[in-house]
Amino acid sequence: MSAKKRILVVDDEPDFAAIVRGNLEKEGYAVEVAYNGVEGLEKIKANPPDAVVLDVMMPEKDGFEVCAELKKDKAYARIPIVMLTAVADHVSSTRYSHFDGMSMEADDYLPKPASAEEIAASIKRLVGP
Repeated sequence: MSAKKRILVVDDEPDFAAIVRGNLEKEGYAVEVAYNGVEGLEKIKANPPDAVVLDVMMPEKDGFEVCAELKKDKAYARIPIVMLTAVADHVSSTRYSHFDGMSMEADDYLPKPASAEEIAASIKRLVGP
């Protein structure tokens, strides 16, 4: 029997992170959670996961910064990243709107609120069951 694939969920909303974690665990993944970008990077560097579910708008370091940092580093560049964001066209006054082009560095991109099922389907496409 092969080891479970490890997924790191990085989201500053504990309730949402818990729902995603529970759904991914039901799908057979081992899941760890981080609640901001800095904590997420620390966990990735300490024990690289098979994939990362990454929220954009977070304290400390936002998801775009985390994604860019990982994709620039050869040790972590191959880790699939699913970006989640509530940033939409109608939120043009935030600093996040300037990062639209950078979002393409992620391996998948889901608008928030994405359902736990949509996130699990994305993870399955990227790393398998």
